Amino acid sequence: MSKKILALFLLLVSVCGCVEHQRLTIAGSTTLLPVIEECARLFMEQHPAVRITVAGGGSGHGIKAVGAGNIDIGMASRDVKSEELELYPDLNLIPVAADGIAIIAHPNNPIENLTLEQIARIFSGEIKNWRELGWEDAEIHVVTREYGSGTRATFEEHVLKPFGVEMSARALTKPSNGDVRATVSTDRHAIGYLSIGYVDASIKAIKVNGVEPSHENVMSGEYPISRKLYLITKGEPDPLESEFIEFVLGPEGQEVFGMWGYIPVGMMPSSPATTPPPKTASPSPTPTEAATVNP
Repeated sequence: MSKKILALFLLLVSVCGCVEHQRLTIAGSTTLLPVIEECARLFMEQHPAVRITVAGGGSGHGIKAVGAGNIDIGMASRDVKSEELELYPDLNLIPVAADGIAIIAHPNNPIENLTLEQIARIFSGEIKNWRELGWEDAEIHVVTREYGSGTRATFEEHVLKPFGVEMSARALTKPSNGDVRATVSTDRHAIGYLSIGYVDASIKAIKVNGVEPSHENVMSGEYPISRKLYLITKGEPDPLESEFIEFVLGPEGQEVFGMWGYIPVGMMPSSPATTPPPKTASPSPTPTEAATVNP
């Protein structure tokens, strides 16, 4: 009997030893961070032998870390750049949801609509005062994301690049969507941008070219600032990575994305909306002509 007990004990020790090595490390986009954290929590509830660590750091960090083999899965809220693919040619991108980027202001700001060109001129520092947009005489406080942020990269690609401008050197830089939201919500004269999933009652989302930043408008392709969200592995995922990714893409994981205001993968547009180049045949409208102000 004692030998049987000892054998059972050794078996349990062996099993426990295996359990300790069932771990996943995930890092990258702060847009994806809270969603993947919740997916990880649900997955671990169903798989007690697994431990998943999820951290932020931005899309650039997630791509670099997974490409270098420092983490198991990277998170990115933008497409991988050509130079990143050259450096890490075995990156494997899995789209898990779609998202739009909302232009936000303080709730007391009466501006209801801005054109893409106005937004570009605001964030480049060309338009400096709210009076130029039909509101009060006050300096515009531009709030942006840090270099390496997927949200910033998408914003620059869709808003600044088509008009040949760059982010103002005077813009206040914040490290996450949550920090941008907190800053704009407490500054009457601030303007910023963040993932649609972070829009709440503490801030005001401004229409872009007359289009609201909504699920429906991102799905239809009508909203002009949208993107795909990715999980990334180094080469083909191993069995545990694959199982977690399948969970994220399954009904429970996609429900979490929906709860956070993102578009589930099955409802994504075939490709994110692209920003047309600025027209040069006719003069652009002046700021006060194009901006919609709620008196």
